[in-house]
Amino acid sequence: MAKGYWVAFADLTDPEGYKAYVQENANAFKKYGGRFLVRGGPSEALEGETRSRTVVIEFPTYEAALQCYRSPEYAKAMALRQGKAIMDLAVVQGHEGPQPADS
Repeated sequence: MAKGYWVAFADLTDPEGYKAYVQENANAFKKYGGRFLVRGGPSEALEGETRSRTVVIEFPTYEAALQCYRSPEYAKAMALRQGKAIMDLAVVQGHEGPQPADS
């Protein structure tokens, strides 16, 4: 079964206030098996536009990624994020098919 991923781009408008969101979202991520692959850090937009922070979170399945976003645990965290960040977020399904190196 393919893994699921959250891919988020964020600009923090209140970095200090954003810390409460970070602490609270850990409950949802733990419950649904979320694991950070990218959590901020340096990045460079090579095509198009991006925001100042990039986050990629891996989940055991695409369904788990969606369930986490729609969960009461994450809703509580999301309420704490309001007014603290501008965010673009997508939930995407991982690819399990052949890779270029396989041919």
